[in-house]
Amino acid sequence: MPRISSKVDKDEHLVKVGAAIRARRKATGVSQEALADYAGVDRSHMGKIERGERNVTLLNLVRIAEAMDCKPSDVLSEAGL
Repeated sequence: MPRISSKVDKDEHLVKVGAAIRARRKATGVSQEALADYAGVDRSHMGKIERGERNVTLLNLVRIAEAMDCKPSDVLSEAGL
């Protein structure tokens, strides 16, 4: 398996997780900037996560899920993983 680059990681799984995060965020009416702030993630990094361009770490997934008042498993389930 090739090593994931630190530049653009764009992978099917990352795209699905990012789309699930974006869909849940939009459903709750929270801006990307507010979610990033609540989760302690840089806003530009949050955008890259939502677009599937960055490999979201477990810790960031936990922080993002907590900021959206759900479990990381909810996000993964919504992503079909």
